[in-house]
Amino acid sequence: MRVGLISDVHANRVALEAVLEDMPSVDALACAGDVVGYNPWPAACVDALRSRDVPTVMGNHDLAVVERSSFRFNELASAGVEYAQQQLDAEQRRWLESLPTERREFDGRVKLVHGHPDDPNRYTYPEEFSPRLLGDEDVLVLGHTHVQHVERYAEGIVVNPGSVGQPRDGDPRAAYAVVDLEAMTVDTCRVEYDVDAVRKTVEEARLPERIGTRLTRGQ
Repeated sequence: MRVGLISDVHANRVALEAVLEDMPSVDALACAGDVVGYNPWPAACVDALRSRDVPTVMGNHDLAVVERSSFRFNELASAGVEYAQQQLDAEQRRWLESLPTERREFDGRVKLVHGHPDDPNRYTYPEEFSPRLLGDEDVLVLGHTHVQHVERYAEGIVVNPGSVGQPRDGDPRAAYAVVDLEAMTVDTCRVEYDVDAVRKTVEEARLPERIGTRLTRGQ
């Protein structure tokens, strides 16, 4: 079974469409959270995952939108949360509210969290990957850092597929991964998308300009 892994879409419809078009044939998709925030298409991104019935966990931006708060967020993050709160309808908001902070999928072989197995808000950078993160799952999928990375251990695989909508590892291309649960392999993938179109729509939506300009640098 091959599963396409995505995370941190952050309301970037253009990047999400590029990822879905570029992704090779898979049997299923899974998302490690933060569907909304920052960019100007929160409703479209919610609908894209909801219509495909993609197993998804709640990220910190998703939680901030449904709780109508942006506690400790910086100016860019707060603006994206407020924008999403204005744009989502009741049904889209209910879908976000229904997301768990952790879920097991594909006969329990894949565990999805947003930040860390013990704390959904904790950043887990590549240097912190270790077999101790794994439970009895074969593959642990996490996001939150926007840094694409995979480590293979005797106990299983830990993978961050990277950010679809706002990479922060110096590569501006949209990130995703594909895991083969039979071969126990992971391919990390990147795809270019029309960043200028996103920047233009950010400005039209009156979101902070830096939300768009930082995308060109993968920061």
